[in-house]
Amino acid sequence: MREPTIARNYAETLVELAQRAGGDLRGWGEMIDRIADAMESDRRLRVFLESPRVSAQQKNAIIQRAYGTALPRNFVRFLQALVSHRRQMLIPVIAHQYHDLVDQVEGRVHASVTFARDADDADRALVTSQLSRTLGKTVVPHFHVNPGILGGVIVRLGDTVLDGSVRRRLAVLRSKMLGRAG
Repeated sequence: MREPTIARNYAETLVELAQRAGGDLRGWGEMIDRIADAMESDRRLRVFLESPRVSAQQKNAIIQRAYGTALPRNFVRFLQALVSHRRQMLIPVIAHQYHDLVDQVEGRVHASVTFARDADDADRALVTSQLSRTLGKTVVPHFHVNPGILGGVIVRLGDTVLDGSVRRRLAVLRSKMLGRAG
């Protein structure tokens, strides 16, 4: 199995553990994020976790001492299972996959929305509400500005692109005009 698939499987397990522990999906997401952020920002932690000279048993003992009383028992056991299976370096990827799964569970979808110029709050709210109504899910918009689209809006939802830009409309019009003339 490839790393993203493995990370997805662990993330699914983490979602299940969070649901069993009372359903605090956001809280468990914050916990895995803190661990992932620490791994990315603290070189000593990363080297410790990567080191083949430190046994999984030693790493798990240190995890227990560091987090045993601060985090839920099943979360600590999850971290220890990652170490025991030598998957601890996937924690940042697992964190990302975890948030994707929580979005699915809670009916959210992220959309990249590009305007030609900075939109006001009313336009942002209108686009967000129309997308939410159309998709039947809560849309979390990520707004961008690109003057090159001339006007209109471009929405990206995963691999799907909804291009309502003036630039695209002009290109379509131009190709139709050239096609008829030739």
